[in-house]
Amino acid sequence: MSLAMTTVGGAGARPDVLLQLRRQWPLLPLAATVLMLLVPVPAGDATASGKVGPADAASLVLVLVCAVQALRGRVRALSPFAVLVLGAPAVALAVATATAGDPLAALPGFVRYLQVFVLVPVAVVLLVRDAGEFRVAAGCFTVLALVQGAVGVVQYVTHTGASYQGEDIRAVGTFGPGDVMGMATVVAYGLVVATAAALAPGLPQPVRRVAGGTALLLVVPLVLSFSRGSWIATAGTAVLVMLLAGIRRAVRVLVALTALAVVLVGGLGVGSAMVAERLTSITQISSAPDQSVTDRYTMWAAAGSMWQERPAVGVGLKGFPAHRDGHASLGLSSGSDTAGAGQGYVRQPLLSPHNMYLLVLSEQGLIGLVALAGGWAVLLVAGIRRYVVAQRAQDRYAGAGAGGPDPSGRAMRDCGLIAIGLLVWQLTDFLYADIGGPSTVLTGVIIGLAAWWALPSPVGPRAASGAAGR
Repeated sequence: MSLAMTTVGGAGARPDVLLQLRRQWPLLPLAATVLMLLVPVPAGDATASGKVGPADAASLVLVLVCAVQALRGRVRALSPFAVLVLGAPAVALAVATATAGDPLAALPGFVRYLQVFVLVPVAVVLLVRDAGEFRVAAGCFTVLALVQGAVGVVQYVTHTGASYQGEDIRAVGTFGPGDVMGMATVVAYGLVVATAAALAPGLPQPVRRVAGGTALLLVVPLVLSFSRGSWIATAGTAVLVMLLAGIRRAVRVLVALTALAVVLVGGLGVGSAMVAERLTSITQISSAPDQSVTDRYTMWAAAGSMWQERPAVGVGLKGFPAHRDGHASLGLSSGSDTAGAGQGYVRQPLLSPHNMYLLVLSEQGLIGLVALAGGWAVLLVAGIRRYVVAQRAQDRYAGAGAGGPDPSGRAMRDCGLIAIGLLVWQLTDFLYADIGGPSTVLTGVIIGLAAWWALPSPVGPRAASGAAGR
């Protein structure tokens, strides 16, 4: 009897596995869009960050798969409000392109913005049908962060990283010195995901412990990236995630992170002098700024001047480099120096204001800023509101001592923490960075995950999942 049951169970298991694979295969392009960033950027090609890479190609496949699945009726439903929030940037981008001084020169910018801020987010929202698939997508960020972080740590230890203060020790992963923010960005993404998973209610205890350990590990390459902006964004995001998860959990995580910092910097001396100097420089951006900060201030002022020239529609997509010299002061340098990590000395031109909001304002005017930044604000507010509502419902449910299934969505609140954390990190990072480089495509994935959480299907998750599986 036992053998017969095993045989029947084994025979039944195979169709179940095949059915599951058939149901989830549309997630493969989404996973590939994230994990293709493990492919190294060719050494010595300082312009590679501006070209179409493997991750961008995977995102194109993701959009095509979404279109096919939509035609077959196998995607989540969107409410009219969700369509408005996700579709408004397309209209603003079309206006900015049509009103540009040279619409043909603005066309590549239109395609890039459409990819990152419209097509990829919509594809993610439509294809990710339940919390399990959301976790798969989020897990890919952690895998990417761990691998890139490991490469970065090796670069620091072996002095094979990008040049920093005369030494080739800056951890840049496979992105090369032409994109020094690339590794810091993806490591920060993974750290945020791991921190949220470690603090999230509803996940099994072993999963939370592994996530907590992963977050602690990722602190090391993030520190060795010497990226002040990533440090600020990660610290601020971690505090918000911990507060949303609960004060008690927040205190435990803060104690663990403090202990790790003491061991790494104080005990082992991991980059202690340079890290301390880099941290100190954050407070000196107004009193004694270095050249990079001076350049950033100058380009911010130039972006504001461009916006004043054309406040409604801006100077046009990809128009900032062409108008920069006419609006920038003489304090702007000719570029930034890059070297190391397999690349010789290269002078990188300054082609953007290193502030996404000012870049949008200068190139797309108020119309573009309202459509893009306004949509991000809506996603953030709606996402936090949904999380807080679910948390209160769970508290009432637990206080009543009810049994049976939990109607509050507690099992999905880890998705909410992850979505909110990633979006907050990105919006904070946009204060001193903008799109550019191979990791840009991940911005679209993050906006899509945030929209998936903030703008749930009007027919409910179960019905949407069932419709998708037909």
